[in-house]
Amino acid sequence: MEFFCYHRDRRGSSALRNELLQEHWSYMDRYAAGMIARGPTFADHGQTPTGSVHIVDLPDAAAARTFAFDEPNYQAGAYRDVQLRRWRNLLGRTMWDFPGGRDGGNRYLVLGLGAEQATELAIPPNSDELIAYGPLLSDDGTIWIGTAVLLRASDPNQARAVLAPNRYAETEVHTWAFGGRPS
Repeated sequence: MEFFCYHRDRRGSSALRNELLQEHWSYMDRYAAGMIARGPTFADHGQTPTGSVHIVDLPDAAAARTFAFDEPNYQAGAYRDVQLRRWRNLLGRTMWDFPGGRDGGNRYLVLGLGAEQATELAIPPNSDELIAYGPLLSDDGTIWIGTAVLLRASDPNQARAVLAPNRYAETEVHTWAFGGRPS
């Protein structure tokens, strides 16, 4: 089962996150085999961390809750909240398989929260810039509640345009970067 996890930073927690960085990476290393995508979100044109995205394949919902809530930054109080949802990998690849590579261009997380029940979510045309794309689902995986997208785009407005505005009650756009240990 695939899960989307977004830990949102508590304001002023950057120093704590920096202090726990090695512990965070060591924790994530335990989940490397199932990792589909990961990385921090930012405000201020990439200067201020605002959260941490992980899309990971895990055995079940209990394992997903353990993943989200045993994370060192969460345990230390660096995060103000956690969004944890079932997810389905419509691209069938990891971020490391993205043809555009790890660097170059602006990267974004786009979250669309559904206004109504969706039919089947389709991959948008011109999907060359999509890094990860899939529906956010209810805990049992049967009800669509939104969409999570990681993509490369020229600016936040272009990133937002990947989701049809009439289909979503709310859309968030966050600057995002490929995560993991530096090579």
